[in-house]
Amino acid sequence: MASLMTPSRFSNSMSGSQAQYGANSTSMADSLPSIDFGFNDLRERMAQFTVRFDDFIERGRKTVLEERNAFRVNVAELEESQRSKEQAIIALESKSTSLAQTLAKEAAETEEMHDAIHGLAAQKEEHLARRDTLKSEIADVQRIVKQRRDAQTAHQRTLDSHARHNIPELRFWEHCLGMRIEGTGVPDRIRIVFLCVDERDPDKDCWFELQMGSSIFEVGATKPKLNRDSVDEMQEKLNEGRELGGFLKGMRMLFVQGMKGS
Repeated sequence: MASLMTPSRFSNSMSGSQAQYGANSTSMADSLPSIDFGFNDLRERMAQFTVRFDDFIERGRKTVLEERNAFRVNVAELEESQRSKEQAIIALESKSTSLAQTLAKEAAETEEMHDAIHGLAAQKEEHLARRDTLKSEIADVQRIVKQRRDAQTAHQRTLDSHARHNIPELRFWEHCLGMRIEGTGVPDRIRIVFLCVDERDPDKDCWFELQMGSSIFEVGATKPKLNRDSVDEMQEKLNEGRELGGFLKGMRMLFVQGMKGS
């Protein structure tokens, strides 16, 4: 391949040829005017261009390096920001889950409280209804108690009237029938003791207990023991006729017969 001839080589070649030609003979070029192609100026301009181009390349390389470094810094900052945001998102998701669980728990507790309130309200209504029922029952019982108390009061007045009538009669028969009246320690119950019933043993006492607390007289224990059918017959006569004298005579006669039969 032929080498490219540079301006310096072309100039040197021309100078050599001219020198050789001048040595040989007088050249026609000596008669021609001198031509300046400006190669020196071109070299200087090329050198200046090379310097500017190298400077441009160097500045471009620095700019690229700076931009690359700045890009890497930006990428690192973005990655760090992304990691921070991901951590923040994870924390928010955890808080959101915890908050959702708390809300669900509070909702369940609220529902339980509402159920408890409804239950208490139902119990209150039940208790109020029961209270009203008890009040009604208490009023009925108080009314019945009052009625019974009034009836008892009236009956007691009747018994007092009978007692005022019977006690003097009993005192009379104490003397006539040889008997005495004793208490038994039980309300409305007396013991009537007959004296001198048994001729063989005048000091032997014969007695019976008489319940007088109600409208019906009732003969209780007897000593000695008498025939119960006879005692019930005498008790029935007393309750029918309310004649105390005849009853006491009959009871003494039962004791006399019992002593004779023993």
